[in-house]
Amino acid sequence: MSAWRSNSAVTRSALAFGSNLGDSAGMIGRAIDALDAMVDVSVSARSSFYATPPWGVEDQPDFVNACALVETELAPLDLLTACKDLEVALGRVPGERWGPRLLDIDVLWMDGVALESERLTLPHPRMTERAFVLVPLAEIAPDLVVGGQSVEAWARNVQAGGIIKLEA
Repeated sequence: MSAWRSNSAVTRSALAFGSNLGDSAGMIGRAIDALDAMVDVSVSARSSFYATPPWGVEDQPDFVNACALVETELAPLDLLTACKDLEVALGRVPGERWGPRLLDIDVLWMDGVALESERLTLPHPRMTERAFVLVPLAEIAPDLVVGGQSVEAWARNVQAGGIIKLEA
């Protein structure tokens, strides 16, 4: 895999969304819609919303998590910047690592891209350990291969207790 293809080809990417403050499902829905409205990003699939127990810092409200697949001409770090700028535009303020948040958007994977930098590592180094990522991602991209195994296989092998699919 290359660090990044310098041409302007459209690349498929997987994103993860999380929120546990305010109207979390509404916030994630607005974020996905805002990404889809960007010139260089097009949402091709979005998962259901899932209620998930907190991870890392456990003394906080449950999260709502979801994933989306996007097609983009943005380079990996530009996509990350667009996601982080969107978080701020929708009201996120800095807080405790793994603590409560209005919105978090993570770039998980980009087709054909391997990258390791201070700001971004692709594929996301812990995505195969996190049920709150794998369960919604497996819904929309079960055959996506990460670390030599499909997302569906990773999801079957991770502890997914407490994750509940929310009604549409």
